[in-house]
Amino acid sequence: MGATTVVKARPARPPSPPETSAPLRTGRVPTGPGRRRRRAGMLMVAPALLHASLWIGLPVVVSVALAFTKYDVLTAPEFVGLDNFRDMLDDAVFRKSIVNTLLYTFFTVPFGMALGLLVALALHTGLKARGIFRTAVFLPQVTATVAIALVWLWIYNPGNGLLNTMLAFLGVDGPAWLSSTTWAMPSVILVGIWQGIGMKMLIYLAALQSLPRELYEAASVDGASRVRQFFSITLPLLKPATFFVLITSMISAFQSFDQIYILTDGGPANSTTMMTYEIYKSAFREFRVGYASAQSLVLFVLLMGFTLVNKRIMGGSRGHN
Repeated sequence: MGATTVVKARPARPPSPPETSAPLRTGRVPTGPGRRRRRAGMLMVAPALLHASLWIGLPVVVSVALAFTKYDVLTAPEFVGLDNFRDMLDDAVFRKSIVNTLLYTFFTVPFGMALGLLVALALHTGLKARGIFRTAVFLPQVTATVAIALVWLWIYNPGNGLLNTMLAFLGVDGPAWLSSTTWAMPSVILVGIWQGIGMKMLIYLAALQSLPRELYEAASVDGASRVRQFFSITLPLLKPATFFVLITSMISAFQSFDQIYILTDGGPANSTTMMTYEIYKSAFREFRVGYASAQSLVLFVLLMGFTLVNKRIMGGSRGHN
């Protein structure tokens, strides 16, 4: 009999899993729905970007370029290098305006923020007629600054103004508020604080309404008083809102112009002149556009510096978890 050959069958291989290729990061523009969404988003923001580029970006670039020139609108700009900045060092009125602006900001911003927070806390509680009080506090914010300044001009009138009439009823002779080098700046500061409370109150009120109630309930169970809850829970959680209010209030204070123009016109004896008012005088009264652009650049640098310092001190806008 012939030899039989036994052939052993090899075990079948298990089916290999389907190959999944990782997406290649080629930096290509997404196709399909993602591409359409990006295109739609760009089309939606295009009008705002065009507006900001034409009316904000381009004037800023031109202003920075004019800061190094001598330009009076009637003749072509003449490059003068750093002469405008050297002139500012010798300009006593502009140095005075910087001091006045810092003084105005130092008093209006913290006092306005404190009053805005107090009003927001009062309206956040079960106060009756909260809507009426909220509207009354916010109304000066949406009223024209010129109209507000005219009303305060009558209030500060030394002859028949409301403030001196009330003081006379109490047996006190009121001063000439806006004509005195002693009282002009405090009078302007008071108007700035009063007008800015509404926006600060609104931002703080929105932040207070978004705070989690569970933290306060847990603190009450642990026996924490209202004061302890305010300093341990409310203030830390309001840090992002406080940072936003601080920055916007500083920018508004540095840009104050209307009330100064109506109330005091920078006087008396430049005791209330601000940086924005000096920029206005240099550009539109003296036609020194190059010098005014250099002053604007100094104002921008000061604002940017204060913003970075505040961000470093407060840790930016990051809140506590």
